[in-house]
Amino acid sequence: MSYTDAQIWGVVALLGAGTFLIRFSFLGLVGDRPLPEWLLRHLRYTAVAILPALVAPLVLWPPATDGQPEASRLAAAAATLGVGYATKNPIWGILAGFATFLGVGLIA
Repeated sequence: MSYTDAQIWGVVALLGAGTFLIRFSFLGLVGDRPLPEWLLRHLRYTAVAILPALVAPLVLWPPATDGQPEASRLAAAAATLGVGYATKNPIWGILAGFATFLGVGLIA
């Protein structure tokens, strides 16, 4: 099925308007008011959830191996979680995962 240029630009315009309205509803309408404590408590975890949500599919279903999990990626994810949890420092966790990925990749 092929789409016309007008249909494609219509979808782009609708998605842009939808994104704007979603952001405006939060920032424009309630941006100058204090937010309830329960909402602030939940928003605190948003940034922490973004990185695992982006990385998990690449660890569990990597496109480089046609979706088959491999030992180096799983070991790197485990090392990242372990070191990050133990040190409470994301940089050390990332470095440990990177070193593990390279190390296991050289061995395998």
